[in-house]
Amino acid sequence: MAVAASAQRDIAEAARRFNVDCSLKYEVQSPAHFVFQVEAVESGQTVIDESLTLTPPASVQRHTHSPSNNRLIRLDVMPGLFELNYRATVELAPPLPSGEGLPESSVSSIPFDYIHLLSPTRYCESDLLSSATLKMFSQSAPGWERVEHIRQWIHDNIEYAIGSTTTTSTACDVFLQRRGVCRDFAHLGIAFCRALNIPARFVVGYVKFPEGAPDFHAVFEAWIGTRWVLFDATEMAPIDELIRVGTGRDAKDVPFATFFGEARMLSMSPAVEQVGGSRPSAPIPSPAPKPQLARPAYAV
Repeated sequence: MAVAASAQRDIAEAARRFNVDCSLKYEVQSPAHFVFQVEAVESGQTVIDESLTLTPPASVQRHTHSPSNNRLIRLDVMPGLFELNYRATVELAPPLPSGEGLPESSVSSIPFDYIHLLSPTRYCESDLLSSATLKMFSQSAPGWERVEHIRQWIHDNIEYAIGSTTTTSTACDVFLQRRGVCRDFAHLGIAFCRALNIPARFVVGYVKFPEGAPDFHAVFEAWIGTRWVLFDATEMAPIDELIRVGTGRDAKDVPFATFFGEARMLSMSPAVEQVGGSRPSAPIPSPAPKPQLARPAYAV
């Protein structure tokens, strides 16, 4: 009996362990400086093992941003083909309860560290959406139920359509055109929450999608009661299996890559494999945009 219980426990632990294999390939036309955010954060999850391989090799500077714990790496790259490969084994903490029933926090009780997450930002114009937000959600039960109403409304009313938005599209754009991708769904959820005095932030990471090609994934997180609760309006993957890479006010804070110089992405493959599961999907080719200076390569 004890052996069986131990085996079941081992299976449960393995089910929360994932292998990440992220490959980014570029053609660099002139000397360029790259900043990457691809490494799994080391809070709320355990990075058991990881490696970073650069081809050709390059000297790397590292920085962990406080208080988000986002991990940045920066390096200079000379002209030619360049590839980054990040591999990691990450064990996720046991999932927290969904948050259902948590009360709404009064503004006076919100921690100082999160007050700025009530304000509009580049991609989340909560001030411009305030009137519409109040009409749609002010009558919802406060707390978790209100944010869940927001998540469900986005899921039901915004069409998930690849290529329908760009890296400059905002929450207002998505609200008007009713189309977007995961980062747009997250931005709209954040804007709605902030318009209702609920702190909200953008979360990006790796997740194993049941269907489709591998990609980074974006969701939003709302401060409810005394803790953060994740919400995914796309419903494309299990939210409690998201391997967190970055947290910020919006996508501007957490691009997976930014480069200063002339370069273009050739392919990307942020693949995830559950330990004991199937092999990651093949890389997906990326379009070749014109070379730009200080181009932020947003993940989602």
